Amino acid sequence: MAMMRYVISYLKSNLLVQLALGYVFVASGLIVNFLMLCSCVIWPFNRHLYRKINTYLAYSHWSQVTFLAQWWSGTELVLYIKPEDLKYLGKEHALALLNHTYDIDWVMTWIMSERFACLGNTKVFSKKSLLYVPLIGWAWYFTETIFLKRQWDHDKNSIRRDLQRTLDFPKGYYVTLLLYPEGTRFTEKKHQASLEVCRAKGYPELKHMLLPRPKGFAVTVHGLKGHFQSIFNCTVGFENDGLAPTLKNILNGKPLVGHFHIERIPLEEVPSETEEESAVYLRELFKRKDDLFETFLQTGRFTGPSHHIPRRVNDLLMFLFWAVLLCIPLFYYIVGLFAAGSLIQQLIVVAVVAVASYIVKLMIGVTEIDKNSEYGTGASTSTNGVKKSQ
Repeated sequence: MAMMRYVISYLKSNLLVQLALGYVFVASGLIVNFLMLCSCVIWPFNRHLYRKINTYLAYSHWSQVTFLAQWWSGTELVLYIKPEDLKYLGKEHALALLNHTYDIDWVMTWIMSERFACLGNTKVFSKKSLLYVPLIGWAWYFTETIFLKRQWDHDKNSIRRDLQRTLDFPKGYYVTLLLYPEGTRFTEKKHQASLEVCRAKGYPELKHMLLPRPKGFAVTVHGLKGHFQSIFNCTVGFENDGLAPTLKNILNGKPLVGHFHIERIPLEEVPSETEEESAVYLRELFKRKDDLFETFLQTGRFTGPSHHIPRRVNDLLMFLFWAVLLCIPLFYYIVGLFAAGSLIQQLIVVAVVAVASYIVKLMIGVTEIDKNSEYGTGASTSTNGVKKSQ
């Protein structure tokens, strides 16, 4: 048994095996992106059908990320939510407010969405530059993600326009909008800049979060009222004495344990008459989130009842489908090439493998906190947190 565990652990950390996983992800992503492009011919005639198709196409690709976390690495998720609110998850339109603390807090959000069967219909407020990231960024375009330039005069109109599309979805297809009000991932440098603004303006100081940016939140809440039912105030945490919550550890098959707290707030209870009302509410909400996170760090759990939501097999089956479809022809091609191919052809394959391994490392690097933008450090923001035009 010990030998079997060692072999499995070795295979999970083996570069060639990881490259095979990367190959399935990239090749299937290109196919999905192409099918999404083809589906655009439906848009002028039946937008509901277009959105249904792309919900399933998006799931067929994004579920490979949740497969990697749940089945490959064995990552688990502990959910904290009031029992009376549990029934609403995946069964209503909701705006999810998340902290941006870890490299993979977004992965935990996707796992939560997968377990409640709404991954394909999650949408995120994203910076415009991610639109041009192959596979994920392109799929976000076809699934109508809200892209922002971080220039408020432009972004407020984009949010209003794109929210109207969000409100026109087929019956039974529940949308979850993911919003990170901090606008950037937490780093100590950004935290110090955030504290300076809090002290200068008399706002509540946050120990573990950045000062949330209220303008987009205010416009979003105002636009969603009467259409969306609730806000999910989500807080993600990982225990400090465990493995580092990174995509690299997941890819290497290391099991993590994430904790996910959800506070359900009926949307009609959120003030939205004026921007200042919404801003005050958001700061108070993040202060509550910050205190909750402090409790988590001290105790290793969030307050309230915990729930274990079992994994579905859907993402495992979807990965197996793509792996069989894509890997069997590749295997026969490579075996034939090294059995009867020329030396130049063989060297080309080796070069492709080397380039692919480098690309995989780059893709992992994008998710690391210390590789992210300086947005939020004060260098490119005004005192109200809105990025200045360059």
